[in-house]
Amino acid sequence: MAEKAAKEMARLAYEALSDKKAEDIKIINIEGVSVLADYFIIATGSNRNQVQAMADNVEEELFKAGYEVKQTEGYRSANWVLMDYGDIIVHVFDSENRLFYDLERIWRDGKDTTIEELAK
Repeated sequence: MAEKAAKEMARLAYEALSDKKAEDIKIINIEGVSVLADYFIIATGSNRNQVQAMADNVEEELFKAGYEVKQTEGYRSANWVLMDYGDIIVHVFDSENRLFYDLERIWRDGKDTTIEELAK
């Protein structure tokens, strides 16, 4: 159940971000690297309003599918919004903070995953 739910949540989050024109969406499978979650989804928005719209859409789409966010941080400042769903963690950045925090480098031991792989 957990693996299937994590894949579905990651796919839905990706699609919700994509619907709001997110840039450079990355899906990193971290299940073999960390107990924090199975997937990190990382995306960039061009301004505060877009970052918030992306986060809102992720929350709305996952809620419609029966998944509730456990915790959200950074929404008001909207330079890095972290949304914890347990099995997945969604990171929505503005460009400057994405470069600064460079999560892809920190989590390079994880496996880059495509949206197609999640659909399997």
